[in-house]
Amino acid sequence: MANDPLNLDEPGEWAGSWWLPDDPDEQVPGVLRYDPESGLSLSLIGAFEDRITSNPAPGVTAYHEGTRTWDVIHGAAEQREITLIGCVPKGGKRTLFARVKSPDKQTMAAMTAIIGAHVSGEEDAAFSAAEVSVEDLGLWASSSVFKGFLGAPDGKIDGTGSFSVEPVETQSVVVDGTEFRLEHRHTLPFFDQRKGGTVGRMRDTAFVRAVPAAPFSVSAAWATSSLVQDLIALATHRAAGVIWLRLQVAGTESARPNGRLAPRQHADVLYSPAVLGKRDAKAVDPNRAFFTCASLPFEEVVPRWCEAHGRLKAATNMILGLRYASASFVENNLLTAVGAAEVLHRGLLIDEKPFPKAEFKEMREAMLAQVPEEHRDRFRGAIRNDPTLRDRLQALAERPGQEAIALLMPDIGHWARRTTRARNDLAHEGRTPSHSFEELIAIVRVTTAVVILNVLHELGLPAERQREIVQEHPQLRATAQTAGEWLAAPQPDS
Repeated sequence: MANDPLNLDEPGEWAGSWWLPDDPDEQVPGVLRYDPESGLSLSLIGAFEDRITSNPAPGVTAYHEGTRTWDVIHGAAEQREITLIGCVPKGGKRTLFARVKSPDKQTMAAMTAIIGAHVSGEEDAAFSAAEVSVEDLGLWASSSVFKGFLGAPDGKIDGTGSFSVEPVETQSVVVDGTEFRLEHRHTLPFFDQRKGGTVGRMRDTAFVRAVPAAPFSVSAAWATSSLVQDLIALATHRAAGVIWLRLQVAGTESARPNGRLAPRQHADVLYSPAVLGKRDAKAVDPNRAFFTCASLPFEEVVPRWCEAHGRLKAATNMILGLRYASASFVENNLLTAVGAAEVLHRGLLIDEKPFPKAEFKEMREAMLAQVPEEHRDRFRGAIRNDPTLRDRLQALAERPGQEAIALLMPDIGHWARRTTRARNDLAHEGRTPSHSFEELIAIVRVTTAVVILNVLHELGLPAERQREIVQEHPQLRATAQTAGEWLAAPQPDS
């Protein structure tokens, strides 16, 4: 449909006129092209002045090395306003002296295109709402407008049935003045007549709509998109690509003759997200999702995620990266998993000092008194009242549901000791001589699982569901089996 959002995994082309915001009368014809792999490219029939010049004296122009870049270029194409942000020349051809005069050519790359609005830059508060679609969001939403029925009189399917569309109630919650809404949009029935038969189609799309209390910028819209993307990635334990991002332009309401307001003007954002969504790719197996809105309601998880997202983002990103790392690089995975655990421990604001503040201060001063004056500053920086890595690991293992942790590993203390030894050996010696390859893999997997369970616990996932995840999720179930084999504390000699 013409009014559908522009999908980031589909190419597009817009032919029109383009100009610099401070010189709107000097317009240059050209074509904007978008490709999911190579991004945005503007080909002009003509050129903007890209040489860097100065005027050291009246009537004198000096040309300097390098080329100009443009923060913003405006355009009008396909009956839509377009803003290009972050434009850099890629090449061109000027015809200063030629037998036959012809237009100059100029090509430039752009970081972002806003199709449907003119703004002054990525911080221009020109929008009133943002809508984002992310891979597997429909599965996470655990709802659909579609209902199906198969006729089965006497318990036998007879080939009859029905297919219907029923509106889904919008779920909504307000967090710090921003309303988040989980909505569905579906197409009208379409019958595709083929030579070999007829295909009937409809499409249901779940998306999140965010409406802040005040107008916001495209930069803030990217942050909202990332917020939703990271939540779905955590819930499904896999990268969740952005499929489309659509904004509503503030102040574009208009009254119809019947007194009702016409829909606000919308703008589609074309950019390169951290992960590009594939709209028609096969959905993730529902059994591999850690949680959905059926187990952790939208109204509950969104406020918790908004509060925790900034604190936990680094740790969750590191753990998600391990999902796709090769086991052959186990040393790198070890540093990443243990680093994620340390970052998470700090992000959870666990205030666990090994010694009382006053007592530690006395001990430190007593130790520093034994150090020569010229070395005291160095020793003062090395003496800190912080928990050790082993302390942090054990504290993290004590936070989630203990039934889940007990299923995950046979001995918390042994795991913490072996993990600390492996990380320290690798960081200080560049190798792990006391660990086998198999034990390192077990350490990486268990540490990753402990971080995941802590994040799920922070979001309020019940202890019973945490236990089910360890028991039923294929990856965590395999992790528990590996831990039982390689991370069991050795038994004393009888």
